[in-house]
Amino acid sequence: MTEPHTEGEPTITHHVQGQGGRYVAELPGEVDQGFLEWQPGDADDVRVARTTVVPRAIGGRGVAARLTERMVEDARREGFRIDPACSYVARKFDENPDWSDLRA
Repeated sequence: MTEPHTEGEPTITHHVQGQGGRYVAELPGEVDQGFLEWQPGDADDVRVARTTVVPRAIGGRGVAARLTERMVEDARREGFRIDPACSYVARKFDENPDWSDLRA
């Protein structure tokens, strides 16, 4: 029998790592974390969304979507564009045509 999931919105934090960074999602009552890693692109105003990982234990609760949305929010606020090299991020860009101005 599995433990019941604690519901709640993930807390998303951004951590700069070297030239790139990682958005990290934590859910209340969970040990596992999801993340979206990015690296600098060919242009100064481009960040490449490389990979999005959400462990099975916290899957199915919109964690990957929130990670992607946070990166998009930061892009709007900070003025960078996103190269969606990660297939999940690319799919979210396709589903959200209002993000097209941020696609590198």
